[in-house]
Amino acid sequence: MTEETSNKSIQRAPIVVIMGHIDHGKSTLLDYIRKSNVVETEAGGITQHISSYEVTHQDESGQSRKITFLDTPGHEAFSQMRSRGAGVADIAILIVSAEDGVKAQTLEAFSSIKEAGCPFIVAINKIDKPGADINKTKTSLIEHEIYLEGLGGDIPYAEISAKTGEGINDLLDLLLLAADVEELSGDPDAPAEGLVIESNVDMKKGVTATLIITNGTLRSGEFVVAGESTAPVRIMENFLGQKIEEATLSSPIRIVGFSNVPEVGTTFVAFTNKRDAEKAMRQYAEMKKQKQTAKHDSSDEEDEEITCIPIIIKTDVLGTIDAIKHEMAKIDIPEHVEVRIVAEGAGSISENDVKTAGGKHNSIILGFNVGVDAVAKDLAERAGIEIRTFSIIYELAEWLKTAIQNRTPKRETVEVHARIKILKLFNKTKNRQVFGGRIEEGTISVGNLARILHTNEVVGNGKITNLQSTKAQVKEVSSPNEFGGELETESELHPGDYIEAYTVEMK
Repeated sequence: MTEETSNKSIQRAPIVVIMGHIDHGKSTLLDYIRKSNVVETEAGGITQHISSYEVTHQDESGQSRKITFLDTPGHEAFSQMRSRGAGVADIAILIVSAEDGVKAQTLEAFSSIKEAGCPFIVAINKIDKPGADINKTKTSLIEHEIYLEGLGGDIPYAEISAKTGEGINDLLDLLLLAADVEELSGDPDAPAEGLVIESNVDMKKGVTATLIITNGTLRSGEFVVAGESTAPVRIMENFLGQKIEEATLSSPIRIVGFSNVPEVGTTFVAFTNKRDAEKAMRQYAEMKKQKQTAKHDSSDEEDEEITCIPIIIKTDVLGTIDAIKHEMAKIDIPEHVEVRIVAEGAGSISENDVKTAGGKHNSIILGFNVGVDAVAKDLAERAGIEIRTFSIIYELAEWLKTAIQNRTPKRETVEVHARIKILKLFNKTKNRQVFGGRIEEGTISVGNLARILHTNEVVGNGKITNLQSTKAQVKEVSSPNEFGGELETESELHPGDYIEAYTVEMK
């Protein structure tokens, strides 16, 4: 990267992500836009998935303008990238079905958009369906605080059919208007920088990654650095899979030949020479090492009491790992359990993955849209390591939630139910004392365990074996009543002492 920087800021194309429920038509909408707004001869040339597309649309003034659409795994990856501080998209489309209305995944996507502070447009899809009820869908949106324009809010919306194409031009017009409001710009003369939005290992080509350029221009012959990974810009393809010599603002590109697989959501920068690129990579590695050392030094010294569940994640493409991690973050994990991702990557589950698990107790290998090598399967069975593969993220998350619960050791949990003040003592046998008391808070029950407190210090333990209220035997008494009780204990009670009644459960 040269030290000289220019300041020739120009308008750039918006980068758009479509989010919402898995069945509400995200893929159908993206397919329709791509097929309708890419020249037919070019569209026919799309032979492989590149995670994003450039389309051209005429705005209201008749000017042809580009829009870049990201084909991400959904709000999960969006949230994960945002949590790293990565601006993955300029504008979001929140898609909702006119048949189903707002669903749980719609709200999750909406929450991700709000947290990101990303401007968005609502697309009410499937208006061509017999069961469509647009007004009911609008009401459903408003009930969930998604306030549409003209209905008490300022969120623009379009009524569309991703199947027939009805309303999609209006949606694209709204996108361009939103882009104008945001005043998106960049400097084409600056060194290129942007984000890694996909990465994977191609058996023929090696490590490839899809990048979005958010500023500057990337040229053939330069070097790209993304975290601890670098690549010479020798083979650069556009979203059509065509080789290109340069790419600029908002363009999605694929670079072949990375030194290792860069993490999705990592920012990349371009350099004109290899020496500067390697220096930047070393600086990143050193900074990462320092952070890991600091984290290790401040770790809890009570690790021996923590149950560790090691997990290895393998997916067909790296972008899905972020989606899986986002779902994992929703799982309620006890304080004494640590779910630790020890390895992750793209490709089938191999013998090396099983060896990485190392036969450790509780180890899990998760696969998503990948196979399991025969040697790996055999080795895992002999080592007692569980391998599970899935094709739906939510099914993976549900299974993992149960697996974590099954691996969580039960612990004794003390729950205090009542606090009682001893008012008077009656007869006493060898290990039993009858007393009169007043419940200051809670409810005491026959069978409760008890702690005896003298001047706020525990001086003995026992068990409640009998309770009387208004001269009748009862099973329990609640505050603020007085009662008579029998306590089985070897300790001696005194007037003014307190009893804490409690139970112990294994949780």
